[in-house]
Amino acid sequence: MRYIVCNADEGEPGTFKDRIIMEGDPHLLIEGMIIAAYAVGAKKGYIYIRGEYYKSVDMIRKALEIARERGFLGDNILDSGYSLDIVVKLGGGSYLCGEEFTLLESIEGKRGYPRIKPPYPAEKGLFDMPTLVNNVETLSHIPTIILNGAEWYKSIGTNQSPGTKIFSISGDVNNPGYFEVEMGVRLKELVYNLAGGIKDNKKFKTALIGGAAGTFAPESFLDVSMDFESLQERDAVLGSGAIIVMAEDKSILDMLHSILRFFGHESCGKCVPCRVGTRQLLILLEKIITDGHDNNSSDIDALLEQAELMAKTSLCPLGQSPVLPIKSAMRYFRNELEQTTN
Repeated sequence: MRYIVCNADEGEPGTFKDRIIMEGDPHLLIEGMIIAAYAVGAKKGYIYIRGEYYKSVDMIRKALEIARERGFLGDNILDSGYSLDIVVKLGGGSYLCGEEFTLLESIEGKRGYPRIKPPYPAEKGLFDMPTLVNNVETLSHIPTIILNGAEWYKSIGTNQSPGTKIFSISGDVNNPGYFEVEMGVRLKELVYNLAGGIKDNKKFKTALIGGAAGTFAPESFLDVSMDFESLQERDAVLGSGAIIVMAEDKSILDMLHSILRFFGHESCGKCVPCRVGTRQLLILLEKIITDGHDNNSSDIDALLEQAELMAKTSLCPLGQSPVLPIKSAMRYFRNELEQTTN
């Protein structure tokens, strides 16, 4: 038995690309899953949807019913000899269940704890069977690639990052929303052309790219190509495509505080580095905020050291994520961290 699983547990702050696809064209996702399942020989599929996405859940369930009625799901699909059924599984509000192994544990009816890797899902996934896990955006690309061909898809975007990407833009912009554009678009075009520029004619300060588990991008990034390779060269990540824009009067420390409170709240507590580390990071940051102009550089350095230790020793990506926003904040805004006032 083989399984296919769609990860629609979109819990990354500032991200809503999957919701848009599921509510805008649920059949595109289902068709992509059917093609992918056929390719790997999977006979059962699950769409694991964030429980708060009520409209997405309703749209996907209705689309699955229509697909069954018209013979695209079920036994002997279109007399092909191939059978597949897909069901919806609701997430319970845990950010951690967006991690593939934790998601699989939840589908199996267990508590959302991460597993130790290897083995990986392709070898031993859902119910200890080979499992293909992909997200909504990836699976939804499949039908148009099959229809138009790989060369067509590769003609869009950049050489190393072909295709399109949905960016979720929020924060201090005049026109927050989602925008599907070719990979390689400049950050400046996303912020000023598509999202309408900064509110109240204020200056751009930074953008948190990739959500809470992302990196701060200063003004020098406005001309940087938004693709995996270009960002990786600058120690930044594209992640989920979330872009949270901050104007000149917004505080990096306030944003870091929100991020670290979020990670502390969402830690499952299974491994000590993450359970204790997220709490220690918050304590250190609150000390830096409280000390104000009396900040000691050693406290700021300790914050990064703690985050780096967590990244090396935590069991899953949650404990490995705080180092990204912390390191980028220190790289580009250390002066602000050292000179903050109460």
